[in-house]
Amino acid sequence: MEKVLLIEDDKQIRQLLPRYFAREGMEMSTAPTGYEGLDMIFESRPSLVILDVNLPDIDGWSILTRLRKGQDKDLPVIMLTGRSDVPDRLMGLDLGADDYIVKPFEPLEVVARVKAVLRRAGGASRQEGTIEFEGLALDIHGRMVTRNGKEVPLTAKEFDVLAELAGMPGKVVPRARLYEKAWGEEAVFDDHTLEVHINRIRTKLEAGDGMSYITTVRGIGYKFEVVKDER
Repeated sequence: MEKVLLIEDDKQIRQLLPRYFAREGMEMSTAPTGYEGLDMIFESRPSLVILDVNLPDIDGWSILTRLRKGQDKDLPVIMLTGRSDVPDRLMGLDLGADDYIVKPFEPLEVVARVKAVLRRAGGASRQEGTIEFEGLALDIHGRMVTRNGKEVPLTAKEFDVLAELAGMPGKVVPRARLYEKAWGEEAVFDDHTLEVHINRIRTKLEAGDGMSYITTVRGIGYKFEVVKDER
């Protein structure tokens, strides 16, 4: 059974959401403060955390940062907030959030978003130094990409961009962060250069089977997801 932890100071939300998750066969525990939530993460080892940004003792950004720097760096986290501003969303994604839900929300939407993040978190087959998806494999140490068993000739920068995205499947990676990872912290961000590299990667990964791997998230960046065109 999947275990979800909700860290939220709103009592009504803490009482409402567990009922919806129980109907879907998932166990939800709750914490009203950030520090209680951190204790529960370390004690109960949840499958995913829904984390409110505005908590009475420590803000959600600080908790997310602590998780991403510690042993729980791969724990899926969905941020919950009353603010829909793009800068807020970018901050959450840049700090490593897997998704972002704005209040007020429909409980069934929260359940659906949690299911989607959990699917993505378990969707890639990973061995030491290797990331594998349907029809695509990345050898991180050997810096080699194969598509349906055939090597794809990527440049060094193209490989860096693809590896950064594939290493966080389903997560939206802001353009500036992706550029920094591939070109270095001292490089001056060039959106056109990044877009050209993304388009080249997409072209090189085409194999006539309707599979695509890089999705543009308008106004923010890109995310790696396996999409199959059934037409």
